[in-house]
Amino acid sequence: MAERVLVIGSGGREHALAWKLAQSPHVKHVFVAPGNAGTADNGKISNSAVLVSNHTIVIQFCKDHNIGLVLVGPEALLAAGIVDDLRAAGVRCFGPCARAAQLASSSSSSKAFLERHGMPTARWRAFSDPQEACRFITSTDFPARVVRARAPAARTEVTIAGSKEEACRAVQDIMQDRMFGEMVVIEELLQGEELSCCCFTDGVTAVPAPPARPHKRLLEGDQGPPTAGMGAQSPVRQVPEALLEQIRAAILQHIVDSLRQEGAAYVGVLQAGLMLTKEGVKILNFKCQFGDPQCQVILPLLKNDFYEVIQAAIDGKLCSCMPAWSENRTAVCVVMASPGYPGDSDKGMEVTGLLQAQALGLQVFHGGTALKDGRVVTSGGRVLSITAVKQDLMEALGEANRGVATIHFQGATFRRDIGHRDLQLLQQPLTLMYKDRHVGAETREVLRHLPQTSAVRGTRAGGLSEGGGFAAFFDLKASGYHDPILVSQTKGLGPKLQVAQVCKRHDTIGQELVALCVNDLLAQGAEPLFFLTHLACGKLDAEVMETIKEGIAEACRSAGCAFLGEQVTEVASPCPPGHCDLAGFVVGAVERGQRLLGLQRAQEGDVLLGLGSPSIHGRGFGVVRRILLTSSLHCSSPAPGTCGDTTLGDVLLTPGKMFSPALLPILRSGHVKGFAPTAEGLLGGISRLLPEHLSAVLDALSWKIPEIFCWLYKEGNLSAEEMAQTFPCGIGAVLVVQKELAQHVLQDIQRQQEAWQIGKVVVPCHTGSHIEVENLAEALQQLSSSRAEIQPQPRKRKVKVAVLVSGAGSALPGLIGCAREPGSCAQLVVLISSRPGVEELRSAARAGIPTRVIDHKLYGSRSEFDSTIDRVLEEFSVELICLSGFRRVLSSPFLRKWKGKILNASPSLFPLIKDGNAHQEPLESGFKVEGCTVHFVLEEPGAGAAIRREPLPGDPEAALEQRLQEAELRAFPLALQLVASGAVWLGAHGRT
Repeated sequence: MAERVLVIGSGGREHALAWKLAQSPHVKHVFVAPGNAGTADNGKISNSAVLVSNHTIVIQFCKDHNIGLVLVGPEALLAAGIVDDLRAAGVRCFGPCARAAQLASSSSSSKAFLERHGMPTARWRAFSDPQEACRFITSTDFPARVVRARAPAARTEVTIAGSKEEACRAVQDIMQDRMFGEMVVIEELLQGEELSCCCFTDGVTAVPAPPARPHKRLLEGDQGPPTAGMGAQSPVRQVPEALLEQIRAAILQHIVDSLRQEGAAYVGVLQAGLMLTKEGVKILNFKCQFGDPQCQVILPLLKNDFYEVIQAAIDGKLCSCMPAWSENRTAVCVVMASPGYPGDSDKGMEVTGLLQAQALGLQVFHGGTALKDGRVVTSGGRVLSITAVKQDLMEALGEANRGVATIHFQGATFRRDIGHRDLQLLQQPLTLMYKDRHVGAETREVLRHLPQTSAVRGTRAGGLSEGGGFAAFFDLKASGYHDPILVSQTKGLGPKLQVAQVCKRHDTIGQELVALCVNDLLAQGAEPLFFLTHLACGKLDAEVMETIKEGIAEACRSAGCAFLGEQVTEVASPCPPGHCDLAGFVVGAVERGQRLLGLQRAQEGDVLLGLGSPSIHGRGFGVVRRILLTSSLHCSSPAPGTCGDTTLGDVLLTPGKMFSPALLPILRSGHVKGFAPTAEGLLGGISRLLPEHLSAVLDALSWKIPEIFCWLYKEGNLSAEEMAQTFPCGIGAVLVVQKELAQHVLQDIQRQQEAWQIGKVVVPCHTGSHIEVENLAEALQQLSSSRAEIQPQPRKRKVKVAVLVSGAGSALPGLIGCAREPGSCAQLVVLISSRPGVEELRSAARAGIPTRVIDHKLYGSRSEFDSTIDRVLEEFSVELICLSGFRRVLSSPFLRKWKGKILNASPSLFPLIKDGNAHQEPLESGFKVEGCTVHFVLEEPGAGAAIRREPLPGDPEAALEQRLQEAELRAFPLALQLVASGAVWLGAHGRT
C-alpha cells in the first residue's frame, strides 16, 4: 500500500528529497512543509503550512493525514529533538535523535567528540571570553584563523580570516551582541582539497554515497565570502577507491560505531566535510542530513528506490537494501543566488526560463522561491539549483551552465567554474613514474593531498628512488605513520612462471607476484609501503621484461604501494634463452598495537569466512605440471567448461586476488581475529590461524568452487584431502571472526568481493586431521559432472519468446524468420518497445505479432519500468526473452528472476564491452572486433555465458556497424534455436 510522506524544510535539498521520494511506487503523496514554489502542486508533491517548529502540531498533522514517514532537513529541528518526539508518538522518522544531531549543531561538541575517539581534525579551542580567544589566536604556532559560532536557529557564522588580526576582529564582532550564543570556536586553517563524504546508516552499518566536491566561495576562482555552497559535483573521480574505503571505515563507520557506544545510535544520513591535507584526511564539520547542494548531485545518482533504502535503515536492515549508484555518470549542480547573498538579499523578483531549462533535460531544484499571483519569485538566499547528469564531468558542466543561461531574475549570482579544477586534474596526464623519471607538477599537487594511498602507476607517497642502482629510499614519516612496526615478505613464483613461459604469456605474472607478497603482509594487519623485484634470466627479452614490469607497476598502484625498482640478472647457460625466475620483496608497516594476533585470539565457536579467488599458486603448480604431462589437454587447449574462447593456460595463469587495500580497514576494525591467505593450500592457510588445541570444520558446499579445480580433481585422480592440502579450491584467504560479528563483517567484505561463511572453529573430538573439509568430494564431483548432466529432451511444444527493442536493433527479421521455419522450437508471442513509433513495431504488426509500448520516460524509476515489462511478459506466458537493440539497463531483480532466459548480442570482445554503442567502443579502446557473440544476460557478464559466435562477414574495409549487424542477423536466430530446443542452457556458475 502506497504511503504519504512528509518532508520538513524549504530548500533545494528538501525539493530534491521530495523529488526522489515521489519516484517510488510505494509513495502515494509527498507533503513538504513549508516548501517552496518548486514543491507546490507538482505531481505527487505539494506544500503544507503546518507549523514545523511546534512538534505537537506536526505530530497531529501526521496522524490526521496518515503520514507513514517523515524526513527532517533543517538541523535546528533535529537538534531540538523533533525526531525523538515523532518516534515517541509512533511516527516513523528518518533522521538522528537530538543527542546524535549535536555533531552538526554544536562545533564544540563535535570537536570534543572527535578528540574523545581519536579522529583527525584541525587543532582548536572554544572560548566564551573574546580576550582569551584573541590571546590564543596571537600566541599559537599554527594559523588559528577560522572562527566558528552558531546561533540557536542553526545559523552558522564562519569567518576564514586572512590574518590573525582579522581573526581577532571577527571574534569581537561575533561576540559583541551574543547573537551567536556564548561561545566561539577557534580553529586551525587547513590547506588542501575539500571533499564531502556522506553515508546512509541504520545505527550499525555505514553505507557510503559517492563523494561530492562542494564549492563554498561566492565568486569564481574561489574568491569572495564563504557560503553554504554555490555548486557541487559528484563523484570526484580522481580520489582513489582505496582512500574512499579508508574514509568509510576510519571516519564514517568509526563515527557510527562511536555514537552507538555512547548510547546515541545514529539513524539517517551523515555527511562529513573533509580536507585532504599533506598530513592526511582531516574532518572539518558534519551535517546530519545531505548537505545543500551536495544532495542535489548525489540523489540523482541513486539507482534503487530511495523509499526502500530509508525503510531498511529505519528497520536496522540496511544490509538487505544496499544503495546502488549509477556508474559512468557525473552530476553537476550550479546554484543561482539572490543579489546580496550570503548577507541580506533581495526578494520578490520574478524568475523566468524555468520551463526552458527543464526542456533541456535538466532538473531544477527550488530553494529560495515562492509563488506570487501564479508567478515564481525569489524569496532570498540561494534561489535555484540547476543539476545536469551526464556521462562525464565536462558534458555535465556544459549542460548545467546552459540551463543557468536560460533562467533569469534580476541580480542573479552564480559561478561558471563549478568543477573546473577537477576537470583540469582529470585532463592533466599523470607523469609520476618509477626509477629515475620525473614527477609532473600537477600530479604532485594531487598526491600532496592523498598521503596514505597516493598510488599512481606503481607509486606511493614516501617512495624515493634517488639511491641509484638497486638502492632506494622510503620516507616513512611522509607515509603518515607515527609509531610503526615494519613487516617484510619475499616470494617467488616457481612452477607457475614455467607454465607462463610455455604459454608465452607474461601479462599476469607481475600481478601474481605482488598479490602473493601483499596478501601475506595482511596477515599481520600491515599495509604495503614499497615493492622491489629481481629477475634472473638466460637472455634478456626486453618485451617480456617490459610486460612483467607493467604488471608489477599496475598491481602496486592497486595495492597502494610504491614500486621502487627492479634488478635484472642474466645468468650463464644452461639456462635457456627467454626462461627466467622472478622474486619479489615487499615492506609494509602497521601501527604498534594494530597487529593481528591470530593464534592467541581464535576460540571455539568462532566463524571462518572465506574470500573467493579462482587462482592457483605456489606448490599447487608442481601438481598442475604433472597433470599436464599425462593429460590429453595442453595449455593451448580450450579450458574445461568454456566455449573454446578461453584456453587452459589462460585459466591456469589467472592472477591471484589482491585483498589490500580494500580489506585493510576491515582487518583493522577490531572485528577480525585473524587472517591468512591460502596460496599454499586451503588446509595450510587455515592452520596458520588455529592454535594446536583447536580445529576447524568447513563445508565445501557453502562456497563456489571454480571449475578448474574440478578438472584437476578428476584429471589428476586426486583425493579430496590431497585437493585441500594442495590447492586453495576457490578460497583465496580465510578470516577468523567472532560468531556474533560474523554477518556484519561478511556484509562489509561482500561489498568489495565474493565471500562466504565457510566453517567454524571447534575443539577436536578425536585425533587425526587438524582441519576437516566436509562435502569436498561431493562438491568437486557435482561440478565436474555438471557438463555431463542428462540434457533436457527436445521440447515438443514451442517456447514462447518475447523480443525487447528500442529502435536500434537489426536481429528482428532473422528472429521472425527463425520462428516461422518448420521444426522451429520458438514462437514469438509479443514485441515490447521502450520507445513509441519505432520500425520494429510495424514489422512485428505485419508479421502478426502482438506489440506493446512501455515508454521508459513515463516511469519514475527503473524498478517501476521493469515491473511493467515483467507484467506484460507474464501476461503472454513468456519463457525466453531476446534483446534486439534494447537500450535500457535492466535491474538486478529483473535479471535474477529471468536468469538463463534472456539473450543478447554483443561484439566478440564480450564481456569486455558490456553496454552502450559497443561497435564503437572496441576501436576506441584499442581492441579488434572479430565478430558477434550471442550470450545469456547476467548480472555479472562472463565469457562462459556465450551461446553462439559469428565472425564478421564481408569486406574488411566496409563499415564496422554494418558488418556487425550482418553477423548478429546470422547468429541470433541460431542461438535462439539452440536455447529453445534445449540443446544449450545456462548451467552452474553462469556457464553454458
